[in-house]
Amino acid sequence: MLEILDLCMRIGSFELKSVRFAVERGDYFVVLGSSGVGKTLLLETIAGLLPPSSGRILLRGRDITFEKIQKREMSIVYQDSDLFPHLSVYDNIAYPLRCRRDKQVDGKVTAAALKTGIADKLDRKPATLSGGEYQRAALARSLAADSDLFLLDEPLSLLDAKSRNELRGLLRGLNRDGITMVHVTHDYEEAIALATRIGVMESGRLVQVAPPDEIFRHPRSEFIARFVGIKNYFRGTLRPIVGSDLKEFSSNGIKILCNTEVPEGPAFLIIRHGEVAIGNAIESSGNCNSFPGVIRDVIPAKLGFEVTVDVGIELVVGISEVERRSLDLSIGKQVWVSFNASACNVYV
Repeated sequence: MLEILDLCMRIGSFELKSVRFAVERGDYFVVLGSSGVGKTLLLETIAGLLPPSSGRILLRGRDITFEKIQKREMSIVYQDSDLFPHLSVYDNIAYPLRCRRDKQVDGKVTAAALKTGIADKLDRKPATLSGGEYQRAALARSLAADSDLFLLDEPLSLLDAKSRNELRGLLRGLNRDGITMVHVTHDYEEAIALATRIGVMESGRLVQVAPPDEIFRHPRSEFIARFVGIKNYFRGTLRPIVGSDLKEFSSNGIKILCNTEVPEGPAFLIIRHGEVAIGNAIESSGNCNSFPGVIRDVIPAKLGFEVTVDVGIELVVGISEVERRSLDLSIGKQVWVSFNASACNVYV
C-alpha cells in the first residue's frame, strides 16, 4: 500500500538517510526510536508537509513524492494541537468533508463520532476535552474523511495510563476494521501492544524492520538491544484462575502465574531478566513461578552475564560473575529458574 524508497531529507544538520520500508494494506507499522532520531520528520515527509531531498514515496502504486498534501489520501494525527480551537468537535470532524463539499456531512460525522466514542461531546470545544477525548475527536475527523491510512505522531504520549489503554484498544479496533496505521513512538510497550511490524530508528536511519517478536528477541545491533532492553518477551493467552487474584499466562505449553488486571484473552508478557532467579535446585523463596530447564547460552553482559535457559520457552537471566562461579553455570547444565507473579508485565 505504502512504499518508501531510499528517502532522504535534510533540515539543518539533521538528515534522514536512505529510509526504505513498505507497509501492506492492513498493517500496523510502528516506527520506534528515542527522541530526536527523525521519527516525526519521516512522518511529515510522508504526509507531504516537507519535501524530500531524494527518494520516492509510492501510495497504492502511485508516485506521490511531490504531490500536494490534500491529494495524498491519508490523515495525520499529532499528539496535540491538531484540532481547530475555535470550532466545536462536530465542526472539527466535519471540516475535511465541507472542504470537499461532501453531501453526507452529518451522517459521516455521526458515524465517525460513534465509532470513536466521542458522540456525546460534539457540541464541546477542544479546550474542554480530556486528553483521551481530544485524540478520539482527531481520529474521528480522519475517519469521517474516509482515510484508510493514518499517520500517527506519538498519539498516546500525553495521556494518563487509563486513557492510553483505552486508546490502544480503539486503535487496534480501527486497524482490524481496515485502517492501515503508521505510528511513531519512543515507547516500546506501545509498540508491543499495537504493531504487526516495527521499524527501529537510529540517527535518521531505519536500522531494523521486523515483527515485534524478532525485534525484541533478536535485536540486530547493540543499539537496538540497548534501546529495547527486553529479553523475555512472549505472546500467549491470559486466563483467570478460579478462586485466585492471579491469572495464568500460557505460551508454548508453559503456564505462568501473573499478578495483573489485564482482561483474559490474547496478550504479551514481559519479564525483566534481572527479576528472574537461577539455581541448581528448586527455590524455596516463595516465588510462585519455578521451572526446571537446560542452559542454552552464557554470554557476557554489561553488569555480569546473561544466561539463556530453555524451560519450554527461552528465559534470559541476568547474573553476576560471582553468581556464575558459585553456581558453576555452563551450557548444557540443568538448573531451576524462578520469579514472582509481580515480575510479570502483561499487555494487550
